[in-house]
Amino acid sequence: MSLLQKGEDNQGGSQEERFLAAFDEYSSALFRHASLRISDREKAIDLVHDTFTKVWGYVRQGHEIKLFRPFLYKVLNNLIIDEYRKKRESSLDALLELEGVDEGSFEELSESTVESLAATLDGKRAFEMLETLPDEYREVIILRFVDELGPKEISKLIEESENIVSVRLHRGLKLLRKSIEQEERSREEQRLLKQRK
Repeated sequence: MSLLQKGEDNQGGSQEERFLAAFDEYSSALFRHASLRISDREKAIDLVHDTFTKVWGYVRQGHEIKLFRPFLYKVLNNLIIDEYRKKRESSLDALLELEGVDEGSFEELSESTVESLAATLDGKRAFEMLETLPDEYREVIILRFVDELGPKEISKLIEESENIVSVRLHRGLKLLRKSIEQEERSREEQRLLKQRK
């Protein structure tokens, strides 16, 4: 068992030792998460670096972090959101409010309906097409299916209710499926055109 796992379970080791173990354990996953979210490798490196710098400063000030993984993701996600907000006027929250909620009742958007919708997608194609999704949908899909966080963890990270997380997952997956179906129709039409020539 690594120092980090021991530390996460029973708080063994100093905060500094646990921070170093967290750096070793999570830096690659955080980089992967950041680069998927913002599609800019250099910016992703900077954001992960800034995340660890902020967390190190927090630890050095004497604060205790019980669980490093969610804390690191929280800091990174806040930095990513700040980056989004720099790029455009309206916040992610305003976008959701403008769209309204048209999926029916929240109760229908259970984790099982989201999972069954995800199961209908071709994983590799869906992964490639994530770039086409609006940021707020791409964010929750990456957190759920790449980082394997549950809806409750995601809602804490992005500071939204589990219902909003479910709506975003549901909408994002529907958009992905629609894009994949359109791409397949287009390829089929091109194939038929070539056959006629």
